Amino acid sequence: MYFQSFYLTCLAHASYMVGSDGIAAVVDPQRDVEIYIEEAKQQGLKIAYVIETHLHADFVSGHHELAERTGATICIGARAGAKFAHRAMRDGDKIEFGKCVLEFLETPGHTPESMSILATDRERGDAPWAVLTGDTLFIGDVGRPDLSADHTPQQLAGMMYDSLHNKLFPLADNVEVFPAHGAGSLCGRSIGKERSSTIGKEKQFNYALQPMAREVFVHMLTADLPERPGYFSRDAEINRAGAEAMQELAPLALLPPDKVAEKVGNTRNGFSTGAVILDTRPSSDFFASHIPGSVHIALSGQYASWAGALIGLDREIILVAEDLERAEESWMRLARVGIEHIAGYLEGGISAWQRSGRAVSQFAQVSAGELHQLLARERGIQVVDVRRASEWESGHIAEAHPAPLNKFAALVTPDSGAVKKLLPDFDTDRPVVVHCQSGYRSAIAASLLERAGFSMVVNVIGGIDAWTLQKFPVETSQHAATDAVSEKTQA
Repeated sequence: MYFQSFYLTCLAHASYMVGSDGIAAVVDPQRDVEIYIEEAKQQGLKIAYVIETHLHADFVSGHHELAERTGATICIGARAGAKFAHRAMRDGDKIEFGKCVLEFLETPGHTPESMSILATDRERGDAPWAVLTGDTLFIGDVGRPDLSADHTPQQLAGMMYDSLHNKLFPLADNVEVFPAHGAGSLCGRSIGKERSSTIGKEKQFNYALQPMAREVFVHMLTADLPERPGYFSRDAEINRAGAEAMQELAPLALLPPDKVAEKVGNTRNGFSTGAVILDTRPSSDFFASHIPGSVHIALSGQYASWAGALIGLDREIILVAEDLERAEESWMRLARVGIEHIAGYLEGGISAWQRSGRAVSQFAQVSAGELHQLLARERGIQVVDVRRASEWESGHIAEAHPAPLNKFAALVTPDSGAVKKLLPDFDTDRPVVVHCQSGYRSAIAASLLERAGFSMVVNVIGGIDAWTLQKFPVETSQHAATDAVSEKTQA
């Protein structure tokens, strides 16, 4: 039996192809599906099935286009309410081709329609050798239980407990586990870096699979849930209907500086009322010179996820990149999460903008050592920590104010009160220093703070990692300290 995983690092997304005797099934495909068509051609396989473990919320699936181009049947859980032609799968249903048997297990919890796929290779034996768990079971984690409009997180968490204990726990310890996401995905809290595991390892090391009462599990899974990105519900509905094929999207237009300025329009209360300029260059290039009011999200890292969370799917976007090739890659990655309103790319990049005589801005940067000295000699320095709440609790600079980056979406829209809601005690006329864990998120936040009207924004090079490397002091929250004591006591 042929088995191949495809990992999309920018979305921490894993998809799979299973094949036998010339027939293949693709599980949880990404939106741009050429990769599967090419792989099937090279392996001498015909894609006959496209399988969705659930309605994905963090990316747009290519199931509809892949089925149209190959003639494959789309298989998805009967509870999904899919609006495209499909085969509705229920618990115990099977697909067989060649030596391969794929059995569907209903494992709701992340979503009501979630399913896991048991894979049996008859060349190996009659017992399943692997389970593709979608977003039900991750490596070291489980899926977040708050993605349903019809069920409370507590109800979904209860379903998750039952799915884990009644469907996955009974599997043999040596059954290999292949989830739909890896570390960094917004569909979990603390997914491990490994791409696969076994049922036995997860029973031993996964916090969610440790012995506990159902009510304890429900409380644990629903307490302090990270905020759900606004585009998640939109992507799920796009996937329920079936997304438009990539080749049907408008191609990337080249826009000269005057056309870009026209589309951006005037500003009101420090915000552009027109298109959003999205600068995708490396942070060092952006800091050195950028269009005032640009939103900066470097193409490295989780570019598309942050674009979806902060800008959303509806704003018109103009891309700034090092060259056309990078701009086209940016366009592709945005389409993967459902962002399709791309007005074009700044022709000639930032150099062309400068040659046109238009203004540019720069950002200052300080090292961790320089920030430490600054805090020692001056009182009232405005410092913003844009990490997640759990990161903040584990250790933070005493003078820093917590403001998780996902809440900065309010600074993209023309709302004059957005800054006061996010940073109530901050003065836009005074310098503000921003940091995260290593520098990627703080660069994004810096651009949004400038966009919101702060006169001087300073980024901390290397973030809290650089701070702790030099053994500068950090504080932990009482909540984190209590948890640490509790864990030590239980150990």
